[in-house]
Amino acid sequence: MSLGDEEHTSGGYGGTGQTRTHLPDTGSDPYGNPRRGGRSSSRSLVTVVGVVVVLIAAIAFANRGGDGSTPTAESADKPRTSPTAPSGEEAVRSRTGGIPSGYAHDRQGAESAAANYAVALGSTGMFLKDTRHALLDSLYTPEAAAKLKAPMDDAYSTAFLAKLGLDADGNPPEGNTFVSRLSPLGSTVKKYGDTDTRVAVWCMGLLGMSGERSTDPVTSTWQTWTFDLRWSDGDWKIVTDSQKNGPAPVPGDDRAATSEEISKAIQEYGGFTYAR
Repeated sequence: MSLGDEEHTSGGYGGTGQTRTHLPDTGSDPYGNPRRGGRSSSRSLVTVVGVVVVLIAAIAFANRGGDGSTPTAESADKPRTSPTAPSGEEAVRSRTGGIPSGYAHDRQGAESAAANYAVALGSTGMFLKDTRHALLDSLYTPEAAAKLKAPMDDAYSTAFLAKLGLDADGNPPEGNTFVSRLSPLGSTVKKYGDTDTRVAVWCMGLLGMSGERSTDPVTSTWQTWTFDLRWSDGDWKIVTDSQKNGPAPVPGDDRAATSEEISKAIQEYGGFTYAR
């Protein structure tokens, strides 16, 4: 998206219980000591204000759908998944500040909105004050955005940014690449209503500094981000949100990439926008 995360953007399409992905609009060396301790305290600062900075942008939704049978009272509210396939329905009609907007007024639209909002809020744009305020105005209800700006500015303090290797304005040192990307892997509607809806998004992310002298290397994390959405002024907007760690898979045996490989990948591979 143009508002953050290395300027990666994406497009999507929709259908009930379906997922489609559009290409972006734009186009071993652990390189440092582990930073687990510092990262934990940094994340807690952001969690306090209801928005934890996650990471990456790439998505594949686990979709909801039916098998043709009539759900029983006991099973009607239970999350279900189905194979992804194009539906032909338009899920997103426009963009606001580079972020998809104009979602369908249904479950599918709410899931698309939550997934795309997670990508935006997990981008590098959240570390830059002007871009952060623009994101809050675009994604949250006016009342929620107004209440969040000051606490978020406090959370993204100079001390917090310094722990990630950024200067007071949120910029990385020359010759380094700051990485913050989020990749939603699946979503589910916890509660649906025409006005208020709750959607949970399972996410994997990357966060850290890629550079030869970086002491805060890029690592992966797993979170579940839950959004309380409200149908406001013709679109789904965030009222409140929360996040918890996991579920995280067992780490594989992949070789850790060098800082040069990570920086090159971030520069070469743009992010995606997702819509069901």
